[in-house]
Amino acid sequence: MDALLSPRRRQLLGALGGASVLGLAGCGQPSPQPSGRMLRFTGETMGTRYVVKVVAAAADPAWAPRLRAEVQAALDGVDRRMSLYRPDSELMRLNRHASTTPLPLSADLFTVLAAGHRVAELSHGAFDISVAPLVNAWGFGAEPRRTAPPEPNALSSRAAIGWQGLRLDPVHRTASKAQPALQADLGGIAKGYGVDLAARALEAIGIDNYMIEVGGEVRTRGVNAFGQIWRIGIEQPDAVPPRAHRVVPLRDGAMATSGDYRNYFEHGGRRYSHAIDPRTAAPIVHALASVTVIAEDCMHADALATALIVLGPERGWALAEAHGLAAYFIVRGEDGRLTGRGTEAFAALSLGA
Repeated sequence: MDALLSPRRRQLLGALGGASVLGLAGCGQPSPQPSGRMLRFTGETMGTRYVVKVVAAAADPAWAPRLRAEVQAALDGVDRRMSLYRPDSELMRLNRHASTTPLPLSADLFTVLAAGHRVAELSHGAFDISVAPLVNAWGFGAEPRRTAPPEPNALSSRAAIGWQGLRLDPVHRTASKAQPALQADLGGIAKGYGVDLAARALEAIGIDNYMIEVGGEVRTRGVNAFGQIWRIGIEQPDAVPPRAHRVVPLRDGAMATSGDYRNYFEHGGRRYSHAIDPRTAAPIVHALASVTVIAEDCMHADALATALIVLGPERGWALAEAHGLAAYFIVRGEDGRLTGRGTEAFAALSLGA
């Protein structure tokens, strides 16, 4: 959902399905022949680009405009409801609601807020949708700034921080604020939800084999044009030109990556990442460069990856293992070298593909 993109931010290499990614995997086997026709189309949404690949044995290129329209409508619908950069969005209406009285919400926005609450509870507040004031204070919001804020400014933004301060009523589908000043930011979860809605739109018109990638968040179903499981690249942090650190099979699931290298600024010899720890009111400072999470849906993969990058290499790893999350951690050593390791659940997915 970020509209402010670092000059060094690059899309996840997950858009590469088929033989090109198999080559990255280094399997050393001859490339198989395509078993079906693949339609590929791209577009823009939520401050980034998307890529969609659809496979069918007798795919008609004339389908492409309709498929693109369905995907674009699903993604733009999420943007209209959940963007912090559109003054007319439903999220902005909630943020402007300077009252503690309940406010009716659309089903989509309520779904994302409720999922945000679940991940916040699971991560003990590492994921917190109420971080909007901190995001703005550190210059990663609607008014970008590339310098660290004065400490009193950042600390004063903590007053309305706390996901428990947004109370959700599932019976009446409303939200109410404990403090009128509470501001929600769905940048760590809404894009994943958009991917899920785009996938749902394709499935509704009978598409069984596809890959959707939106600014690094991926969802797949079925097989690629070679009749094989989609193989998705996990980006190597800081690599120029971009390349895959690891390629993994993704069978009927979703994958999201959160990293400290995608949106940041450097000031006074220090890197300030857009990943804000709500408990310290400051960007993360640990050695975890990126976390990739595989889940059934992209909304939860997106939010969980955000939570784990905030928690860091030790606490994030412990949480992922304790809850059986399929996660892959890339840690930056003091010498700059990158080391990756996957949780037990991640390893099981890779071996079982």
